[in-house]
Amino acid sequence: MKIVVKFGGSSLASAEQFKKVGKIIKKDEARKYVIPSAPGKRTPDDTKVTDLLYSCYGQAILEEDECEENFESLLAAIKKRYEEIISGLGLTLSLDDEFRTIRENFSKKIGRDYAASRGEYLNGIIMAAYLGYEFIDAAEVILFDAAGNFDAEKTDKLLSKRLAKTERAVIPGFYGSMPGGKIKTFSRGGSDITGSIVSKAVHADLYENWTDVSGFLIADPRIVRKPKSIDVITYRELRELSYMGATVLHEDAIFPVRKEGIPINIRNTNSPEDKGTLIVEGTCRKPRFVITGIAGKKDFASITVEKAMMNSEVGFCKKLLEVFDGNDI
Repeated sequence: MKIVVKFGGSSLASAEQFKKVGKIIKKDEARKYVIPSAPGKRTPDDTKVTDLLYSCYGQAILEEDECEENFESLLAAIKKRYEEIISGLGLTLSLDDEFRTIRENFSKKIGRDYAASRGEYLNGIIMAAYLGYEFIDAAEVILFDAAGNFDAEKTDKLLSKRLAKTERAVIPGFYGSMPGGKIKTFSRGGSDITGSIVSKAVHADLYENWTDVSGFLIADPRIVRKPKSIDVITYRELRELSYMGATVLHEDAIFPVRKEGIPINIRNTNSPEDKGTLIVEGTCRKPRFVITGIAGKKDFASITVEKAMMNSEVGFCKKLLEVFDGNDI
């Protein structure tokens, strides 16, 4: 059995969280491929490492004396975050060479995607050292075309071949590379997509997505008090909820695994005993509730059109859609 596990930023924000993740992985021998995110917030008023990297790169590309000072301060703060994790895990690991390379590439104004990707890259190195797994740079196996679009076919062939020779590996989430080696990231939350891509490549039996909530809830807890959790949900239902603002899982993470029939399990790193939500293609189970879940977002409207004999009027749908197109809707 093969299980791919992805851990979000909150799950890897500190050495303490890393240890929780390590226990989860080691509890099941089938958890062979690990996709880490960059360290997230340790406290509500903390800053995610990805945001620190964006800020640091922003200072690096400006040519003012004050910006140079801010750049050095931010880079030092980022390095300290990782050193605290390494120290807390008791590892004899140095990231000095990696930070020298980051400094050089920032000075060359190599790009915001490169800057943002270093959060996952560095966390992947630490995770591999902690687990004793092989580290595989996502830039070597996740491919984008020259226009910056994800190349699913080439990636699947390359990744399948690479992982067929690798029993256990850590592959950082969120990024890959374009022809020529330039780093390209997915949209925010893209580590979910990387986990899905890896799951497809290794023909995983299950894709576990570990975060800070015990699966999907039937409603937004900021609006509804103590909403119940959803035990099982179909890909189609999830797609609808994600489109309307339910953000537990990146909506594009569904496609690679759905095609292969690989279920996704949303789990909670801080409550690993909770079963979470299982996402499947279809179910013959009688659901707990008639309505699976409720989600919504602002500035959204649903329009219903009724017209007698509409089905016999050729071109009606085209005319209707042109109204939206003409009004940028």
